Amino acid sequence: MSSKVKINRVTKLSHNWGRFDNYEVTHGRRDGSEQTVTREVYDHGSAAAVLLYAPQARTVILTRQFRLPVYLNGDPAWLIEVPAGMLDGEAPALAARREALEETGYAGEDLVLLCNVYMSPGSLTEKCACYLGRYTPGQQAHQGGGLAAEGEDIEVLELGLDQALAMIEAGDIADAKTVLLLQALALRLAAGL
Repeated sequence: MSSKVKINRVTKLSHNWGRFDNYEVTHGRRDGSEQTVTREVYDHGSAAAVLLYAPQARTVILTRQFRLPVYLNGDPAWLIEVPAGMLDGEAPALAARREALEETGYAGEDLVLLCNVYMSPGSLTEKCACYLGRYTPGQQAHQGGGLAAEGEDIEVLELGLDQALAMIEAGDIADAKTVLLLQALALRLAAGL
């Protein structure tokens, strides 16, 4: 569908860590008519995420860290996730490796891009490059844990793949990019890839 989009007005709501703006937009509808809508959009850049996997051990590296929005939504504040972070001007694969190293102590090898997905396209501009990568158990460059200067306090988790998949079903893993990557890995293994 190719319809014209006209941005009528942008009202700045907040420009701190990211940009939060109110947009008045006119766009075409499927029936050929036009409509004007108002939408709030948060832009803090795009990201990269990586699921580190040890094929012979059938283990994965995940992280657990404090997430205020999760807490504000009534869920436990400490969320289990794959290593991920903002691109900060880097190519997505470089950002994925950097974040894996900062958060877990593992650099990640042989990264394979699975997809680029929008995280919440109704209100966020963030697009996340999702990778699978290998790691060798016990060969961390350092303990991980994130960057203290960024307020990170990250626990590194090494779990069996089957255990991690069961945690999705139990509701213990509820982060979308983590669910996507764990299920993608399971599908690739089942297909012999």
